[in-house]
Amino acid sequence: MLKVLRTRLEQGYRTMRWPRQELVLPAPYRGRPMINRDCDPETVRACARACPQDAIDADRKSVDMGRCLFCGTCARISKERFVRFTRDFDLGSASRSGLVCDGGDPAGLADHAKEHFRKLFGRSLQLRQVSAGGCNACEAEINVLATPAYDLSRFGISYVASPRHADGIHVTGPVTRNMRAALLATFEAVPEPRVVIASGACAISGGPFTGSPEVCQGLDTILPVDLYIPGCPPHPMTTLKALLDFFR
Repeated sequence: MLKVLRTRLEQGYRTMRWPRQELVLPAPYRGRPMINRDCDPETVRACARACPQDAIDADRKSVDMGRCLFCGTCARISKERFVRFTRDFDLGSASRSGLVCDGGDPAGLADHAKEHFRKLFGRSLQLRQVSAGGCNACEAEINVLATPAYDLSRFGISYVASPRHADGIHVTGPVTRNMRAALLATFEAVPEPRVVIASGACAISGGPFTGSPEVCQGLDTILPVDLYIPGCPPHPMTTLKALLDFFR
């Protein structure tokens, strides 16, 4: 006990003060893309041709964050004349269409959806995380939320071992053919009402594996998704912000 107290005194308070204080992520972080709709069409087409994920629609001059890997190729090619990645980590959406950035105001999370889940779960949310064939990057970023720096449990949100103790599932990975049955069984084991969260480009659209017969082309093709959290992988703050805005 004395060792614990001494360590606490030496280390001080390590948990971030967000959301009471504003948080600005470091410059290398690529967050919500800002679209310049006045950019010349040829530059937009060049960005679309170079995008490894076909996330850019040259005709609509838009970027689909559900497919985007945030690699920055489009910003580099256009010299940020078409796309500029900001440090805004508020990327979550209650709908798939809300992930498409076209230069308008961000869609954000639907108020009616937030109110619905607030009534269901109050100020407590238990999730079962399911890795459906991912590379472990998304899982590692989710694990960071349990560290003292983020301390997810202070918001009444935690991850549990059994789906029968959960309010929903938090899915990462492209849902491989071998993981599909296990994922569906986990979903069925969660008591109703239950929520489904798709986290990362792989879970949302198949990610780099889009088009492969070995993975599904998005979690919403097999399960109803309530919350989309884009990124490759999503930054812990992106996940935290989306969970708080949607459920509390």
